Amino acid sequence: MSDKKVFVVFGATGIQGGSVINSVLSDPAAAQEFRIRGITRDPSKPNAQALAARGVECVAGEIGDKASLTKAITGAHSVYAVTNYWEKMDHKLEFEQGKNIADICKEAGVQHLIWSGLFDVTKLSNGKYPNVYHFDSKARVESYIREIGVPSSTFMPGFYMSNLENMFKPSPQPPHAYTLALPMSPSTPIPFFDAAADTGKFVKAILMKRDKVLGKRVYAATEYYTAADVPKIFGEVKKEAGKGASFMTIDKDTYKRELTGAGMPEFAAQEMYENMAFMDEFGYFGKENLDWSHSLLDEKATTLAEYFSAAPFWKYLK
Repeated sequence: MSDKKVFVVFGATGIQGGSVINSVLSDPAAAQEFRIRGITRDPSKPNAQALAARGVECVAGEIGDKASLTKAITGAHSVYAVTNYWEKMDHKLEFEQGKNIADICKEAGVQHLIWSGLFDVTKLSNGKYPNVYHFDSKARVESYIREIGVPSSTFMPGFYMSNLENMFKPSPQPPHAYTLALPMSPSTPIPFFDAAADTGKFVKAILMKRDKVLGKRVYAATEYYTAADVPKIFGEVKKEAGKGASFMTIDKDTYKRELTGAGMPEFAAQEMYENMAFMDEFGYFGKENLDWSHSLLDEKATTLAEYFSAAPFWKYLK
């Protein structure tokens, strides 16, 4: 045990962190080289205890507390770090959280910080869309990591397939066909990504191929599907539920009204609108190609059809 490198995984019981841990533990070569220290708020909870039973060292850590971060990171060779903007919806806080992790990784001599990041939409759009905070704050952290010289790679997750659980719904109007209504063109390319199944596939590849990926971004998505592909593929997989499924372009005001009507604050609704609008105009990944990122994988990424077939939310539909 003592000769293994320590791999610290933040958000150990979350979607991304949990997927990373599963992939590393399931891969003989990775499990032989690394032992996992999983960071979670409460190691006594059942999910953390289940990880401990699989050999994960579960450590209490609060991402906003430097003392607990120091304890969590000290002795680590590699670190996977993810933050959650949506918990507080505070981009300044998210930057500080990421900055704290970077600073402590620098102090601790971490050899590979794998940062879960996103594009700076303000820069990508030349200032046209300045309110996509959950992208921009992560991009600022990526820049800071590079500025202070921590050896790093950036894992760039695509558009979560699970987002469709809230977006793609039966129409309230007869015949109640599933409809995806978004403020974008039907031909907008969306880099769909099954976070629960595939985060670990990409991060494990980054972990094991350090020399190949240092200083680079890895784009985590299966492929670019168009917005119109979603109902088409759904209809092919779910022959009954998918009858008449369609995509509909809606305007900004309609989209925002739906979000605020569901309880979302106005600033967050504007953020989500700009998120969709920039994807339509500038590309979620700035129109970057996925081929090199895919070449790193030793496991196939989950297709949208496979997601609709197997994900618990959709599985019961025929």
